[in-house]
Amino acid sequence: MIKAARMMLTCHWSARRIQRYLDADPSAPLEPQDIRRLEAHLAVCEKCRGAEQELRQINAALSRWTVRTMPDPNSVEHVQEFLDRLTGGTTHDGT
Repeated sequence: MIKAARMMLTCHWSARRIQRYLDADPSAPLEPQDIRRLEAHLAVCEKCRGAEQELRQINAALSRWTVRTMPDPNSVEHVQEFLDRLTGGTTHDGT
């Protein structure tokens, strides 16, 4: 029973630090001993390791979501020509 309570407390402690661990934010760093403790716990706790993997996936998805790419210039020109025809011949530059 003591072992289960200790594991529960360690899971609680770990859950509060996993995001900071993954972010490696210099404004809120984990102490080296906290990193070692967290990594040791993640090595033996499937539940917390699952939470870590889920947070990694969320972080990866969010990082891809914020990447902006410029549209293909040919596609932009095609859309502008289509809109010009649709609006009765007015060009995209207002002439």
